[in-house]
Amino acid sequence: MSKRRLFILIIGLLLSDLGSSQEKVLYKERDTAKLYLDVYYPSQRDTTKSYPAMVFFFGGGWKGGSIAQFEPHATYFSKRGVVCFLVDYRTFRKYNTTPMDALKDAKTAIRFIRERSNLFNIDPLKIIAAGGSAGGHLAAACALIPEYNEPTDQGSISPAPNTLVLFNPVIDNGPGGFAYDRIGHAYKNFSPLHNIISGAPPTIMFFGTEDHLVPVETAKYYQMVMEKVGSRCELHLYDGQGHGFFNKDRNFEHYEKTVKATDAFLQSLGYLNHKPVIKIE
Repeated sequence: MSKRRLFILIIGLLLSDLGSSQEKVLYKERDTAKLYLDVYYPSQRDTTKSYPAMVFFFGGGWKGGSIAQFEPHATYFSKRGVVCFLVDYRTFRKYNTTPMDALKDAKTAIRFIRERSNLFNIDPLKIIAAGGSAGGHLAAACALIPEYNEPTDQGSISPAPNTLVLFNPVIDNGPGGFAYDRIGHAYKNFSPLHNIISGAPPTIMFFGTEDHLVPVETAKYYQMVMEKVGSRCELHLYDGQGHGFFNKDRNFEHYEKTVKATDAFLQSLGYLNHKPVIKIE
Protein backbone atom coordinates (compact mmCIF):
# COMPACT_ATOMS: atom_id res chain seq x y z
CA MET A 1 0.00 0.00 0.00
CA SER A 2 1.38 3.41 -0.96
CA LYS A 3 1.99 6.08 1.69
CA ARG A 4 -0.72 8.24 0.07
CA ARG A 5 -3.36 5.47 0.27
CA LEU A 6 -2.33 4.67 3.84
CA PHE A 7 -2.70 8.35 4.77
CA ILE A 8 -6.18 8.52 3.20
CA LEU A 9 -7.21 5.35 5.05
CA ILE A 10 -6.02 6.71 8.40
CA ILE A 11 -7.82 10.03 7.84
CA GLY A 12 -10.99 8.12 6.92
CA LEU A 13 -10.84 6.10 10.14
CA LEU A 14 -10.31 9.24 12.21
CA LEU A 15 -13.27 10.95 10.54
CA SER A 16 -15.37 7.84 11.10
CA ASP A 17 -14.91 8.15 14.85
CA LEU A 18 -15.93 11.80 14.65
CA GLY A 19 -19.08 11.01 12.65
CA SER A 20 -17.98 13.35 9.85
CA SER A 21 -18.29 12.88 6.11
CA GLN A 22 -15.88 10.18 4.98
CA GLU A 23 -16.75 10.01 1.29
CA LYS A 24 -17.72 12.33 -1.54
CA VAL A 25 -19.28 10.19 -4.24
CA LEU A 26 -20.15 11.28 -7.76
CA TYR A 27 -23.71 10.13 -8.40
CA LYS A 28 -24.64 11.98 -11.58
CA GLU A 29 -23.23 13.91 -14.52
CA ARG A 30 -25.63 16.00 -16.58
CA ASP A 31 -24.47 18.56 -19.13
CA THR A 32 -21.85 20.61 -17.25
CA ALA A 33 -23.02 19.46 -13.80
CA LYS A 34 -21.15 16.94 -11.68
CA LEU A 35 -23.27 16.08 -8.65
CA TYR A 36 -21.98 14.48 -5.48
CA LEU A 37 -23.17 12.82 -2.30
CA ASP A 38 -21.36 13.47 0.98
CA VAL A 39 -21.56 10.25 3.00
CA TYR A 40 -21.53 10.09 6.81
CA TYR A 41 -21.05 6.60 8.28
CA PRO A 42 -21.79 5.49 11.85
CA SER A 43 -18.91 5.60 14.27
CA GLN A 44 -17.10 2.26 14.40
CA ARG A 45 -19.03 1.09 11.34
CA ASP A 46 -19.59 -2.66 11.13
CA THR A 47 -19.38 -3.67 7.47
CA THR A 48 -21.27 -6.90 8.20
CA LYS A 49 -24.39 -4.94 9.21
CA SER A 50 -27.03 -3.09 7.22
CA TYR A 51 -27.89 0.35 8.59
CA PRO A 52 -30.83 2.63 7.88
CA ALA A 53 -30.04 5.40 5.38
CA MET A 54 -31.02 9.05 5.71
CA VAL A 55 -30.90 11.18 2.57
CA PHE A 56 -30.95 14.96 3.05
CA PHE A 57 -32.04 17.58 0.50
CA PHE A 58 -31.25 21.22 1.28
CA GLY A 59 -33.72 24.07 0.86
CA GLY A 60 -33.53 27.26 -1.16
CA GLY A 61 -36.58 27.38 -3.42
CA TRP A 62 -34.81 25.20 -6.03
CA LYS A 63 -32.85 28.39 -6.77
CA GLY A 64 -29.91 28.03 -4.40
CA GLY A 65 -28.82 26.46 -1.14
CA SER A 66 -26.05 24.23 0.16
CA ILE A 67 -25.57 20.72 1.52
CA ALA A 68 -24.07 22.42 4.59
CA GLN A 69 -27.61 23.07 5.85
CA PHE A 70 -28.00 19.50 7.09
CA GLU A 71 -24.42 18.77 8.13
CA PRO A 72 -25.36 18.96 11.85
CA HIS A 73 -28.21 16.51 11.31
CA ALA A 74 -26.02 14.10 9.37
CA THR A 75 -23.34 14.25 12.05
CA TYR A 76 -25.87 13.49 14.79
CA PHE A 77 -27.77 10.69 13.06
CA SER A 78 -24.61 8.99 11.82
CA LYS A 79 -23.56 8.72 15.46
CA ARG A 80 -26.99 7.20 16.17
CA GLY A 81 -26.35 4.40 13.69
CA VAL A 82 -27.61 5.76 10.38
CA VAL A 83 -25.66 6.12 7.12
CA CYS A 84 -26.38 9.71 6.10
CA PHE A 85 -26.16 11.30 2.67
CA LEU A 86 -26.08 15.02 1.85
CA VAL A 87 -27.27 15.40 -1.74
CA ASP A 88 -26.13 18.15 -4.05
CA TYR A 89 -28.61 18.82 -6.85
CA ARG A 90 -29.00 21.33 -9.66
CA THR A 91 -30.36 24.75 -8.77
CA PHE A 92 -31.39 27.72 -10.88
CA ARG A 93 -28.63 30.10 -9.81
CA LYS A 94 -25.85 27.62 -10.46
CA TYR A 95 -27.15 25.71 -13.48
CA ASN A 96 -30.14 27.71 -14.80
CA THR A 97 -32.36 24.68 -14.21
CA THR A 98 -35.98 24.17 -13.20
CA PRO A 99 -37.59 22.64 -10.09
CA MET A 100 -38.38 19.62 -12.27
CA ASP A 101 -34.66 19.13 -12.94
CA ALA A 102 -34.03 19.22 -9.19
CA LEU A 103 -36.62 16.46 -8.71
CA LYS A 104 -34.96 14.35 -11.40
CA ASP A 105 -31.67 14.71 -9.52
CA ALA A 106 -33.27 13.76 -6.21
CA LYS A 107 -34.73 10.60 -7.74
CA THR A 108 -31.39 9.73 -9.33
CA ALA A 109 -29.72 10.10 -5.93
CA ILE A 110 -32.09 7.73 -4.14
CA ARG A 111 -31.90 5.18 -6.96
CA PHE A 112 -28.09 5.42 -6.88
CA ILE A 113 -28.03 4.83 -3.11
CA ARG A 114 -30.54 1.97 -3.21
CA GLU A 115 -28.76 0.24 -6.09
CA ARG A 116 -25.48 0.35 -4.14
CA SER A 117 -26.95 -0.59 -0.77
CA ASN A 118 -24.33 -3.31 -0.24
CA LEU A 119 -21.47 -0.89 -0.86
CA PHE A 120 -22.90 1.65 1.58
CA ASN A 121 -23.93 -1.03 4.14
CA ILE A 122 -27.54 0.13 4.15
CA ASP A 123 -30.91 -1.59 4.22
CA PRO A 124 -32.62 -0.66 0.90
CA LEU A 125 -36.00 -0.96 2.65
CA LYS A 126 -35.05 1.57 5.33
CA ILE A 127 -34.32 4.70 3.33
CA ILE A 128 -35.39 7.91 5.05
CA ALA A 129 -35.68 10.99 2.85
CA ALA A 130 -35.39 14.29 4.70
CA GLY A 131 -35.36 17.89 3.61
CA GLY A 132 -36.22 21.47 4.39
CA SER A 133 -38.52 23.77 2.40
CA ALA A 134 -37.91 23.00 -1.31
CA GLY A 135 -35.70 20.14 -0.18
CA GLY A 136 -38.67 18.83 1.78
CA HIS A 137 -40.65 18.98 -1.44
CA LEU A 138 -38.00 16.85 -3.18
CA ALA A 139 -38.07 14.26 -0.40
CA ALA A 140 -41.87 14.01 -0.49
CA ALA A 141 -42.05 14.12 -4.29
CA CYS A 142 -39.64 11.18 -4.58
CA ALA A 143 -42.23 9.20 -2.63
CA LEU A 144 -45.40 10.48 -4.30
CA ILE A 145 -44.69 11.76 -7.82
CA PRO A 146 -44.24 9.16 -10.59
CA GLU A 147 -43.20 11.74 -13.22
CA TYR A 148 -39.87 13.52 -13.75
CA ASN A 149 -37.37 10.69 -14.07
CA GLU A 150 -33.99 10.93 -15.76
CA PRO A 151 -34.00 8.73 -18.90
CA THR A 152 -30.57 7.39 -17.94
CA ASP A 153 -31.77 6.19 -14.52
CA GLN A 154 -32.29 2.52 -13.76
CA GLY A 155 -36.06 2.61 -14.06
CA SER A 156 -36.49 -0.75 -12.36
CA ILE A 157 -35.08 0.71 -9.12
CA SER A 158 -37.59 2.65 -7.04
CA PRO A 159 -36.74 6.25 -6.09
CA ALA A 160 -39.38 6.17 -3.35
CA PRO A 161 -38.10 6.48 0.23
CA ASN A 162 -39.61 4.32 2.96
CA THR A 163 -39.99 7.16 5.47
CA LEU A 164 -40.12 10.96 5.30
CA VAL A 165 -38.76 13.61 7.69
CA LEU A 166 -39.90 17.02 6.45
CA PHE A 167 -38.88 20.41 7.84
CA ASN A 168 -41.43 23.07 6.75
CA PRO A 169 -41.64 21.35 3.36
CA VAL A 170 -43.09 22.92 0.24
CA ILE A 171 -46.04 20.55 -0.14
CA ASP A 172 -48.51 22.65 -2.17
CA ASN A 173 -47.55 23.99 -5.61
CA GLY A 174 -51.12 24.54 -6.80
CA PRO A 175 -52.89 27.88 -7.28
CA GLY A 176 -52.24 29.89 -4.14
CA GLY A 177 -49.41 27.54 -3.17
CA PHE A 178 -45.66 28.02 -3.25
CA ALA A 179 -44.02 28.81 -6.62
CA TYR A 180 -47.19 28.37 -8.68
CA ASP A 181 -45.87 31.19 -10.87
CA ARG A 182 -42.98 28.89 -11.86
CA ILE A 183 -44.73 25.52 -11.77
CA GLY A 184 -47.98 26.49 -13.45
CA HIS A 185 -50.38 23.77 -14.55
CA ALA A 186 -47.63 21.19 -14.05
CA TYR A 187 -48.52 21.33 -10.35
CA LYS A 188 -50.98 18.48 -10.91
CA ASN A 189 -48.03 16.14 -11.46
CA PHE A 190 -45.52 17.93 -9.21
CA SER A 191 -47.24 19.01 -6.00
CA PRO A 192 -47.09 16.43 -3.17
CA LEU A 193 -50.39 17.60 -1.69
CA HIS A 194 -52.17 16.82 -4.96
CA ASN A 195 -50.64 13.35 -5.30
CA ILE A 196 -51.08 11.66 -1.92
CA ILE A 197 -51.99 8.04 -2.50
CA SER A 198 -52.56 4.90 -0.48
CA GLY A 199 -49.20 3.52 0.59
CA ALA A 200 -47.60 6.93 1.19
CA PRO A 201 -44.71 6.41 3.61
CA PRO A 202 -44.90 7.32 7.32
CA THR A 203 -44.08 10.99 7.68
CA ILE A 204 -43.12 13.51 10.33
CA MET A 205 -43.41 17.24 9.57
CA PHE A 206 -42.23 20.32 11.44
CA PHE A 207 -43.75 23.78 10.99
CA GLY A 208 -43.67 27.12 12.72
CA THR A 209 -47.06 28.70 13.30
CA GLU A 210 -45.85 31.95 11.70
CA ASP A 211 -44.62 30.35 8.48
CA HIS A 212 -45.76 32.69 5.70
CA LEU A 213 -44.45 30.55 2.83
CA VAL A 214 -46.25 27.33 3.75
CA PRO A 215 -49.26 28.09 6.00
CA VAL A 216 -50.05 25.83 8.92
CA GLU A 217 -53.51 25.26 7.43
CA THR A 218 -51.83 23.61 4.44
CA ALA A 219 -49.80 21.36 6.74
CA LYS A 220 -52.92 20.35 8.66
CA TYR A 221 -54.78 19.55 5.45
CA TYR A 222 -51.84 17.46 4.23
CA GLN A 223 -51.90 15.52 7.51
CA MET A 224 -55.66 14.97 7.16
CA VAL A 225 -55.34 13.59 3.62
CA MET A 226 -52.44 11.35 4.65
CA GLU A 227 -54.46 9.89 7.48
CA LYS A 228 -57.47 9.49 5.18
CA VAL A 229 -55.45 7.16 2.92
CA GLY A 230 -54.22 5.25 5.95
CA SER A 231 -50.70 6.67 6.23
CA ARG A 232 -49.12 7.87 9.45
CA CYS A 233 -48.38 11.59 9.48
CA GLU A 234 -47.13 13.38 12.59
CA LEU A 235 -47.35 17.16 12.56
CA HIS A 236 -45.30 19.15 15.09
CA LEU A 237 -46.07 22.86 15.39
CA TYR A 238 -43.87 25.47 17.07
CA ASP A 239 -45.55 28.63 18.29
CA GLY A 240 -44.33 31.91 16.90
CA GLN A 241 -41.76 30.38 14.59
CA GLY A 242 -41.33 31.25 10.93
CA HIS A 243 -39.92 29.49 7.91
CA GLY A 244 -36.50 27.90 8.48
CA PHE A 245 -36.84 27.94 12.29
CA PHE A 246 -35.30 24.46 12.60
CA ASN A 247 -31.84 25.37 11.28
CA LYS A 248 -29.07 25.07 13.85
CA ASP A 249 -27.44 28.38 12.94
CA ARG A 250 -30.76 30.16 13.31
CA ASN A 251 -32.24 28.69 16.47
CA PHE A 252 -30.40 25.98 18.41
CA GLU A 253 -33.35 25.39 20.75
CA HIS A 254 -35.67 24.40 17.93
CA TYR A 255 -32.95 22.55 16.07
CA GLU A 256 -32.52 20.42 19.18
CA LYS A 257 -36.28 19.92 19.64
CA THR A 258 -36.83 18.82 16.05
CA VAL A 259 -33.84 16.47 16.11
CA LYS A 260 -35.13 14.86 19.33
CA ALA A 261 -38.61 14.45 17.83
CA THR A 262 -37.12 12.91 14.68
CA ASP A 263 -35.09 10.50 16.78
CA ALA A 264 -38.20 9.41 18.70
CA PHE A 265 -40.15 9.02 15.44
CA LEU A 266 -37.46 6.78 13.94
CA GLN A 267 -37.34 4.74 17.14
CA SER A 268 -41.10 4.19 16.90
CA LEU A 269 -40.61 2.75 13.39
CA GLY A 270 -37.84 0.42 14.55
CA TYR A 271 -35.13 2.27 12.62
CA LEU A 272 -33.24 3.31 15.76
CA ASN A 273 -32.62 1.82 19.17
CA HIS A 274 -32.95 3.93 22.30
CA LYS A 275 -29.19 3.79 22.83
CA PRO A 276 -26.61 5.08 22.35
CA VAL A 277 -27.81 8.45 23.62
CA ILE A 278 -25.91 11.12 21.69
CA LYS A 279 -25.53 14.72 22.79
CA ILE A 280 -27.11 17.11 20.30
CA GLU A 281 -24.62 19.87 19.60
